[in-house]
Amino acid sequence: MKALMKTTKSAKPAEVEKKWHIVDADGLIVGRAAVVIANVLRGKHKTSFTPHVDCGDNVIVINADKIKFTGKKLGQKVYYKHTGYAGGIKGITAGKVLEGRFPERVLEKAVERMIPRGPLGRQQMRNLRIYAGAAHPHEAQNPEVLDIAGMSRKNKVGA
Repeated sequence: MKALMKTTKSAKPAEVEKKWHIVDADGLIVGRAAVVIANVLRGKHKTSFTPHVDCGDNVIVINADKIKFTGKKLGQKVYYKHTGYAGGIKGITAGKVLEGRFPERVLEKAVERMIPRGPLGRQQMRNLRIYAGAAHPHEAQNPEVLDIAGMSRKNKVGA
């Protein structure tokens, strides 16, 4: 019997094949959708996953303004930012962000906090496109549908 291979195949950036996926966030739960999207952006769904190479796919998210929270998070979850001045901490609830001018930031920040920090994480976040409405300008890429709601009944509110 032959001995098993003792080296691990590491993906090179030129060898990576990037696909396009589209996610309809209508009725999805924020955290559960963000986990799946972050794993696709990193490339952890591929057998050729290499931690130090951007081997993830491109993800388009539509209807990000219709994403849902469970429980009382809509009114109680607070996003903080600091102005840089002493005592300059500001907070805004998740409900106000969703009603505001940029409702897609809720999902964007959830995914961003699941991606490693650093140059590789910033490169992977560039492969994420989030739109509040149903229209997007990426039809030419022929994106495949990524059905997060169909993966588990817990991923969608009321399913």
